Amino acid sequence: MTIYDITRDLSGETVIYPGDIRPRFREIENGQYRVTEMVLGSHSGTHIDAPSHYLEGGMTVDEIPPRMLMGPARVLDCSDAGAVIGPASLTGRLAGASRLLLRTTFSGRREFDPGYPALSPEAAGLVVEAGITCLGIDTPSIEAYDGDGSVHRRLLGNGTVILELLDLSAVPEGDYFMVALPIRLKGADGSPVRVILWDTEEQI
Repeated sequence: MTIYDITRDLSGETVIYPGDIRPRFREIENGQYRVTEMVLGSHSGTHIDAPSHYLEGGMTVDEIPPRMLMGPARVLDCSDAGAVIGPASLTGRLAGASRLLLRTTFSGRREFDPGYPALSPEAAGLVVEAGITCLGIDTPSIEAYDGDGSVHRRLLGNGTVILELLDLSAVPEGDYFMVALPIRLKGADGSPVRVILWDTEEQI
């Protein structure tokens, strides 16, 4: 069966959002075995935004119910939307979806670009109205680089958790089954996450 690992490699070369912590790894020899010291941010690499990322008192990553991150997911190709993914890119394409992943021209890119495609506030409203519980995108952020946080707050404040910096470059548009498992970091606003897709007509 075809399984898509849409998680980016987490390394010192990982795309980072300006101001975030650059991941660092140092191997330590301890006689008969090795361990690796890791310095990471809660939003390093492919990661999840918990509501507490933007909302004081919001749900933390360890409080997100696993059912929100496991189940049917729809991949939409929005690569023709340009820098702004507006309502026109989503209208008529959300019916029956509970988890939504947006593929843009950024999938597979290895350097930060402040002009990455992002969701408009109006499109965020459509996602909320459609009852989407998990929204993923292949860019460094669901919101434009010059955004004011309103897109994050609209989504997170209405029960939609966010996955960012996916790699959907090899995934055709369609419906899949998704598992997205963050590290269970107590009280954290986010976490690196491993995200896997497979065809809903196939079984593991």
